[in-house]
Amino acid sequence: MDLDPLRSLRSLIFTGDAAGLVALLTRSPWPNDTLQLVGDGLLEAVRQRAEGAVELAEECLRQLGERDWDGDRELAEALAAALGTRPTPLLRPLPVDLEELATILEGDPVYGGGAVDRRTGEVWPRSILDDPDGLEEELDVDDDERWLWVESEGSRDGYADMVRFIDALDDPLFADRLTRAISARGPFRRFMDTVSLRPELLTRWHAFSTERQRGRARSWLAEAGYAPTHGDAGADSK
Repeated sequence: MDLDPLRSLRSLIFTGDAAGLVALLTRSPWPNDTLQLVGDGLLEAVRQRAEGAVELAEECLRQLGERDWDGDRELAEALAAALGTRPTPLLRPLPVDLEELATILEGDPVYGGGAVDRRTGEVWPRSILDDPDGLEEELDVDDDERWLWVESEGSRDGYADMVRFIDALDDPLFADRLTRAISARGPFRRFMDTVSLRPELLTRWHAFSTERQRGRARSWLAEAGYAPTHGDAGADSK
């Protein structure tokens, strides 16, 4: 694995390189807090019948069951269906970028929101849908058959993620410093300013936060009757 295992993981999943993904996950420890991402990659690897994918998918399934974060159950059900150990969930496939969806979901409830194009899986912020001038394509925002509308739910879950991340630290002094940072006004900015003092923790935070958001987006999508399909690893964006 290279110096940036998470980047390698994303690249292999985005390009659909099932054999490369299996090789990477077999020879090296999995990057921390990447089960959602790994699971999506293994879904495609199992479907491509890549050698060694089944054993890795079974291990991912086990870890998802033990962790049980938001979205883990939905991903575990999809993996089990791909392995043939349970029926396929009755969810419609949609090529949604879960990280883009999470950005809309966890945005400002007053100014945020948006929609997912049911035809393409593209995620559109409400600001663009409200003022689509300049776009190459004409968007019929009144076509409810086309759009899956997304209401922003605010930063409550993001704040809870910071608390959970702090609680898991093995450095009590720095954990206390972060706790004081998020207890003041502007907790997100203060948290980032403080955690940035420790580059290794900043890397861990980004992986942890992205994983949590990805799982919540998957869970929301399942509630709406959809399952994300290959191409949603977040390695490429609009």
